[in-house]
Amino acid sequence: YAANLSKQLPRIPCVATYTDFQHFSRAGRQLAELHINYDQQAMYSATITIQPNAPSDPKQVSDEWRNYFDSIRDLNHNQPLPDTNSEIAHGPIRKNFLTLAHTAAGKGNSLVTGLQATAAQKQAAVLRLINHYRYLGHQVATLDPLQLSHTVSLPDLDPVVHKLTPEDMQRSFHTGSLYAPDRMRLCDIITLCQEVYCKNLGYEFMHITDTTQKRWIQKRVESYRGRPEITPQGKIWLLNLLTAAEGVERYLHTRYVGQKRFSLEGGESLIPLLDEVIQRAGRHEVEEIVIGMAHRGRLNVLTNILGKSPQEIFKSFENKIDTKSKYLVGDVKYHMGFSCDVDTDGGIIHLALGFNPSHLEIISPVVQGSVRARQHRRGDSVGDKVLPVIIHGDAAFSGQGVVMETFQLSKTRGFTTGGTLHIIVNNQIGFTTSHPQDSRSTPYCTDVAKVIQAPIIHVNGDDPEAVIFATRLALDYRIKFQSDVVIDLVCYRRHGHNEADEPAVTQPLMYRAIRNHPTTRQIYAERLLKEGLITLEQPQQLVDQYYKSIEQGIVDTRPVLCALPNIYRVNWRPYRNIEWNHPVDTALPRVKLTSLGELLLDLPPDFQLHPRIEKIWGDRHAMLRGKQLADWGFAENLAYATLLDQGFSVRLSGQDSGRGTFFHRHAVLHHQATGATWIPLQYVNYKQASFFIIDSILSEEAVLGFEYGYASAEPNTLTLWEAQFGDFANVAQVVIDQFIASAGAKWGLFCGLVMLLPHGYEGQGAEHSSARLERFLQLCAGHNMQVCVPTTPSQMYHLLRRQMLRPYRRPLVILTPKSLLRHRLATSSLDELATGNFAPVLPELVALDTSQVMRVLICAGKIYYDLLEARSALGLERVAILRVEQLYPFPKQELRVAMEPFSNADEFIWCQEEPQNQGAWDNIKHRLRNLLGSSKRLYYVGRSA
Repeated sequence: YAANLSKQLPRIPCVATYTDFQHFSRAGRQLAELHINYDQQAMYSATITIQPNAPSDPKQVSDEWRNYFDSIRDLNHNQPLPDTNSEIAHGPIRKNFLTLAHTAAGKGNSLVTGLQATAAQKQAAVLRLINHYRYLGHQVATLDPLQLSHTVSLPDLDPVVHKLTPEDMQRSFHTGSLYAPDRMRLCDIITLCQEVYCKNLGYEFMHITDTTQKRWIQKRVESYRGRPEITPQGKIWLLNLLTAAEGVERYLHTRYVGQKRFSLEGGESLIPLLDEVIQRAGRHEVEEIVIGMAHRGRLNVLTNILGKSPQEIFKSFENKIDTKSKYLVGDVKYHMGFSCDVDTDGGIIHLALGFNPSHLEIISPVVQGSVRARQHRRGDSVGDKVLPVIIHGDAAFSGQGVVMETFQLSKTRGFTTGGTLHIIVNNQIGFTTSHPQDSRSTPYCTDVAKVIQAPIIHVNGDDPEAVIFATRLALDYRIKFQSDVVIDLVCYRRHGHNEADEPAVTQPLMYRAIRNHPTTRQIYAERLLKEGLITLEQPQQLVDQYYKSIEQGIVDTRPVLCALPNIYRVNWRPYRNIEWNHPVDTALPRVKLTSLGELLLDLPPDFQLHPRIEKIWGDRHAMLRGKQLADWGFAENLAYATLLDQGFSVRLSGQDSGRGTFFHRHAVLHHQATGATWIPLQYVNYKQASFFIIDSILSEEAVLGFEYGYASAEPNTLTLWEAQFGDFANVAQVVIDQFIASAGAKWGLFCGLVMLLPHGYEGQGAEHSSARLERFLQLCAGHNMQVCVPTTPSQMYHLLRRQMLRPYRRPLVILTPKSLLRHRLATSSLDELATGNFAPVLPELVALDTSQVMRVLICAGKIYYDLLEARSALGLERVAILRVEQLYPFPKQELRVAMEPFSNADEFIWCQEEPQNQGAWDNIKHRLRNLLGSSKRLYYVGRSA
């Protein structure tokens, strides 16, 4: 609008001001001013000022403005002004504006509205200055408790730069969109902006493109001036929480000298922050909070927030941990999880602190998956009932890529949890020696959060009341907008990376300042003393009281409630003490399979399939009628359909899961004319369980972590993650090592996650050929997981059904085929699906004279078909072939039974397509030798190492 006008304005310096009650459009009843300035340097500039809360009643407007609006009415041929849902015709207004501008120019720079040109320029400068405080104020805020941060010079916050003089300080200006009186003296405007944006709170929110969200934050911070409303009793409770946070650390420090505990000292404000999150979440009717956090402060949170018995904490220092299983190896105390129930004003909230390994940020996607499962269980589609809270370290948050991957999941359909509250315990130092300029390339550790336009609230950890304000702002934002939000709790670390470390060796200046710095509790106690809220003796009395309570094993913060009945809580008892070979019947009557198959193949009227899919659909109809053997894709879809029909939900994600990377699954169909999708597995029957299939983002680590978290919280859902190629699991190795392979042994957790890893040496190069079978087998011990290599569609069908029908919840790694998906021999009849079960070992299927067999080949996977075809081509009748379909837990008894008919054989050969130092050989040879005994020879045949 301004640009169009500028072409017609007279070519002399002039300023014109136009005010439109409707802000030119449907913006609602807001007063808007448009200033257009053409200066001596022939440069045009335009400023639009929107005045919030403008009068909506014409009688409230001054006579001068009413007359002006009446003139606009006249320009519109005496038509009445449009209502708020209509638009004013711009042509007549523009013409009138242009006339006024020419008049202004002809009068030698006098203003249309009676203002002087310089006054309009100064008004625009004031509004720019206010906006600069919103954008840049955080850079000069007093965020560092140690005051070691370098002072930043920001010319854009200097009034002189905006040509505002000392004389202007006492003049009144429109405050624009500032949440303040309409007009204020410039000195008061600056004071307000500094108080809001440059004290112990710093805000980054102007990067958000959603105006509603931005204005909401702006209103909250400018209205409250960064000060929460806390009653005197609330302030004393705040001091009590700080006393508890400091007290437990001091107690452990004196009782267990030199032992690692990764203390919270320096960041004690985390405890009142979490307390406020829980209580305020309760008022928002949140029913469950899942917390993920790394080591630092974990014991403090366990004691003072989750109410874990101090005696239990002490036992972990004294190595008095009882293990009830020979396979349970335990873990360090600052990795352990916990759960409890806490009473709030809004009702009881269930708290769950996730178990966390030493790879600090890997808990982030795991928490998200757990939350999504809990939300699904509650029917919480928007995330109102279950809240994820993740506590990060500053260096890990900026340094570990899984953080960005998890942010990218946050708004995608298959992974959103309605927003996460992120809390960064910012020690301002990475690990032990790292300076921030060596820890990251960004000004703040929080900058990665801007990838999803999350607002960031920086707060000085030594100001507990500012921390409470930041907490309320962040939580309310998350609840209202279902979006991630970050609190950057800027603090310090009183000890080194751990209590045995000496940080002054590498950080002498920082730790000199820390030694001379009072604790947060001391600072706040002094503050309350000055306010007259406590006596001189009370702080020490609180300390003594806390020490006494912890000696007695009493938690002196909010009482927790344990083991309350909850219809949404999972009962894990049925899954305990179950062996992998627990008997289970995975067969279903053929008539049932046929009826389910008909439903899978039924399409909406006029649904236009791609020609290639039409051919596949025709083949599947033939398979269903027994005219054609079932292939892999059809058997897999039937397995899901049967589970859905029996009440088990199914969740499958991966980078191309809907179609299948190898064009075999086609669980999601696409209308070729409209692009509409049809997912047959969502329509098995009207009482069926839920079916989710997600084409995920191009991430392995975060997505696999998410699915692990989901499966660990939901035993009645078949949760599957599919790698596009098996080697893609490399990128998720942390999830495999720290959770999938070890969570049962470390923490006693159950998880039935299924990993589908395409595997097979078919000319795809060293990487894409291998799913790194050897790595999984190397991790296998204590029946911690299952590794299977099915070679027929019926085996895959029964294997997937076994995973849910058998009450055994251990991760299942399936090395799925590529070429076998359409191999003429890798097929199954419908009867093979309708009868039998998954066979860990498949015996010789060809009728041989067993007494004449001299050589027995034992193999796994696709190479079986190569051996089978070669044996047939050569006419060999003295060679038998056995298939091991489950490599772990090793089916010793089943393989012994399969080998018994060949007692005359003197050569037993393990044959594999992988190189000798890869695949199964190194992890299976000792098992085979034990079975064969000393009288039989065992050989390896396959690629060299």
